Amino acid sequence: MIPKTLTHVIRGFTMGSADVVPGVSGGTVALVLGIYERLIDTIRDGARALGALLKGDIHGFREKLLAIDYGFIVPLLVGILLAVVSLASLIQTQLRDNPENMAGLFFGLVAASVIVAFRLIHDRSIANMAILAAVGVVVFFLLGYQSGPIANPSPIAFFGAGALAICAMILPGISGSFILLMLGMYSAVIGTVDNRALGDAALVAIGAIIGLALFSSLLAWILERAFEPVMAALIGVMVGSMRVLWPWPNGVGVISKDQTQVISGTGLDWPTSSQWFTPTALAIGAIVAVLVFARFAESKNSPATAAVR
Repeated sequence: MIPKTLTHVIRGFTMGSADVVPGVSGGTVALVLGIYERLIDTIRDGARALGALLKGDIHGFREKLLAIDYGFIVPLLVGILLAVVSLASLIQTQLRDNPENMAGLFFGLVAASVIVAFRLIHDRSIANMAILAAVGVVVFFLLGYQSGPIANPSPIAFFGAGALAICAMILPGISGSFILLMLGMYSAVIGTVDNRALGDAALVAIGAIIGLALFSSLLAWILERAFEPVMAALIGVMVGSMRVLWPWPNGVGVISKDQTQVISGTGLDWPTSSQWFTPTALAIGAIVAVLVFARFAESKNSPATAAVR
């Protein structure tokens, strides 16, 4: 029998893998693994402890600190960290060497994630579908003004990227890495791990901690009261943002090997006869893999979706 600690590490590694690669979010993985509600409760406890500290309530801080479920969250975070460290170098290399193929893989993962997230919406009313469509169209056109990834990001950019991307951990449907792609910060953040840029990585981590503390309770409150409109909006974001993942002409748009050239990630073009096969095959394979995983997880843990209602 696998010890509980090791089980949580494996769950964390699965969540971390999902969030490093733009596709199914860590929140969705937590949902289908049946740990979403426990994760939200633990994050809330941590946010309350931090809030007490900021207010100068040392007694309350200690009391709330002791209430955190360390036996769950620590091994989970270890698994997430292991996934980030082990996958960052591989992804960074492939982004630079095979941007079109990686874009095809990411495109398929996100397309499947849209399907999985759409299944969570039971009230497919005109209002919810209008929210989805409107958000998708707005995001698609707004991203047309983005020239590509940010070269030489400032410390504030790293801090802000961490604060925004971490919200995906408690949002079923949208990946933290996908948010980074939208912001043009994906390659830079992955590079901090691959290149052991500890200063920049620390800024991302600090931003993530503060972002999680500030937004976790708010996001959980919103999800509890308006789950389906929020999910419709998130799906709209994913659909519109797939513009960034269109493989041709430049893939996801990466900073070149010599670190001096930024390649546009929002240009749209049709592939030539020699360009279409591999990215398309990877996209189809990714869609099938995610849908099979989601179907298996749903069959093993069908009550899980009730945790966010």
